Amino acid sequence: MSYISSLLLNKCPRCRKGDLFKNQNPYVLKKVFDMHDHCPVCGQKTELEIGFWYGTGYVSYVIAVLFSLFNLAWYWLIFGISWRDDSVYHWLITNGILLALIMPGLIRWSRTLYLSFFVSYEPARVN
Repeated sequence: MSYISSLLLNKCPRCRKGDLFKNQNPYVLKKVFDMHDHCPVCGQKTELEIGFWYGTGYVSYVIAVLFSLFNLAWYWLIFGISWRDDSVYHWLITNGILLALIMPGLIRWSRTLYLSFFVSYEPARVN
């Protein structure tokens, strides 16, 4: 499995096979943060130290800004943006709704990406 597909599917960065989250549906909001303590395939610990996941706030912020810039680009190309006709407010509302819709997935992607910064791919170490 490639690095990008393992990130999008929330797979373990070490083996790229094991699921990091207990429930695969991020829209079950009560269980959006429920992760395995160790990868079910290779045994990689998911929380490397106490408070490890605080860094994901920075990662999700960068992803949200990039997503907003992408939304700005397509909205500007299709509809145009101007202060004179308040279309910038229409974009802000559209962007806010889209961000709210992808937020559960964004939370999980930021955790998977952040963990992959510290855990390298080792396919030979699979148990």
